[in-house]
Amino acid sequence: MTGDPAHSPSRARVLGRVRRALADVPRYERPDDHPVPRDYLRAHGERTPAESVGLLAERLADYRAVVHRTDPAGLPALLAELLRRRGSRRVVVPTGLPDGWLAEADAERVVDGPELTAHDLDAVDSVVTGCALAIAETGTLVLDAGPDQGRRRITLVPDHHLCVVRAPGQVVDSVPQALERLSPVRPLTWISGPSATSDIELDRVEGVHGPRALEVILVESPEPSS
Repeated sequence: MTGDPAHSPSRARVLGRVRRALADVPRYERPDDHPVPRDYLRAHGERTPAESVGLLAERLADYRAVVHRTDPAGLPALLAELLRRRGSRRVVVPTGLPDGWLAEADAERVVDGPELTAHDLDAVDSVVTGCALAIAETGTLVLDAGPDQGRRRITLVPDHHLCVVRAPGQVVDSVPQALERLSPVRPLTWISGPSATSDIELDRVEGVHGPRALEVILVESPEPSS
């Protein structure tokens, strides 16, 4: 493709249709002037927090993610064991990864920073992050570049992603519930299983758009008593 995309015929056609659709809208009008009804179903059924966590684990497994469950005290040992099994010697971590998560791991830690290129990240074995939240009904992890998640590229380039989910606090039932807790101004990455695609003959290929292997650790803590 050649030429300036900003002046392409396709772009001009799309913008022309937008302008025609907005022709009768007064210039002073703003989106919030006409609230959109939000009377759709917010979740499919009612669940206890434990049932939501269980459903999340099932959905993640459906997408070929490997799911582990532990408590906060067991997290460092489990992370160390999973990295050892994988043979990971170099692990990239976000700057705000909680102290202690990798206390028992022998792998070299590569702290994320703007100096790390895609080539540098391709040379590491694994990445360890937290998440913003997880959606039970869809088996989706959402990252928003928070301190324990880092830049989007560190979860897209390395071939192995270990993602920690605090349960039940970071688990919601549905997409509408998730959107209420997420900021639209943050860079959101939605992950449902390892990266995969298939060709016209439905031959599945993993690792094309992100990690070939996704392991999710559900760190389960009892709910505080009310």
